[in-house]
Amino acid sequence: MRFLQDDEADDPLLSVINLIDVFLVVIAMLMIAILQNPSNRFASQASSGQASEQNMTIQNSKDLTRYQTSSEMGEGKGVRAGTTYRLPDGRMIYVPD
Repeated sequence: MRFLQDDEADDPLLSVINLIDVFLVVIAMLMIAILQNPSNRFASQASSGQASEQNMTIQNSKDLTRYQTSSEMGEGKGVRAGTTYRLPDGRMIYVPD
């Protein structure tokens, strides 16, 4: 009557698989909580549907030129020209390559 015994009940791998399922559910719940958080920057940009207005100031010797973004999509070819860093007070610093 050995064939009537359930060998799957003693398998330790099944309990590990169940733990993995529990962790996947917990991770999914945490990701949903993060996305619904009102202080999430990514959720606020996606829900608004519009790009925030940004401006850029360029100084060439004594000339100071200010550019503002528009809602139009830009395209073109280019190469990396440098790196921009945001300081703790909100200012942006551009460092050419």
